[in-house]
Amino acid sequence: MNRLTIVWIILGVGLALLLFNHDDGRTLGLDNDDFGRVVYLMPLAALLGAGVLASRRNLGENLRNLALWVVIILAIATAYLYRNDVGSIGSRLIAGLVPGRAMVVTGGDGDQEVVLYKSMNGHFNVDTRVNGQDIDMLVDTGASMVVLSHRDAERIGIIPENLTYSMRVSTANGTASAAPVRLSSVAIGPIVRRNVTAAVAEQGRLDQSLLGMSFLQTLSSLQMQPDELRLRN
Repeated sequence: MNRLTIVWIILGVGLALLLFNHDDGRTLGLDNDDFGRVVYLMPLAALLGAGVLASRRNLGENLRNLALWVVIILAIATAYLYRNDVGSIGSRLIAGLVPGRAMVVTGGDGDQEVVLYKSMNGHFNVDTRVNGQDIDMLVDTGASMVVLSHRDAERIGIIPENLTYSMRVSTANGTASAAPVRLSSVAIGPIVRRNVTAAVAEQGRLDQSLLGMSFLQTLSSLQMQPDELRLRN
């Protein structure tokens, strides 16, 4: 029996078992997806084993080559099985190194969460898309609403000089005079809110725009931990 015949037998038996147990979802105690990967790897192992047995002139070298191929196959299989975890670790590393970079994760119930990591200054900063423009904002639960700095208001097309600064807004640093506005959209990753109540602070009164409660209170949950903040849509 040649090697190709062995490969076809293994693949044929594996395929037959998968088709027979399609409705059950499990084959020989494994999920069908995992069993399919095992069937895929078995012919490779069989070919390597047959090559070793067929050549007895340099068994030591063949065994070393076999061990190398086994390691390579296991590495490929491990990378495939844990590809989502590796991607999550990479995203978390980037989010921790880049202030304001949000990481999107999917919970056990299938809902998405945005995870923010505390910056070196001890605050939670987040890259926010406001009216289609990227703005670095400070998450401020003490702010009664989203508050834009004079500079950021100009970036999204608002003319601060045409506004009426007739209200007072509360921030973590106290109160400030501001002009009421409506933002067509405020987005953090997959979390998007339309027609958001906001304000524009007077020039020189606010160094960084604030992501306040007019956005935060629309979330289903806001979980703050010592080093991370989780926002759920």
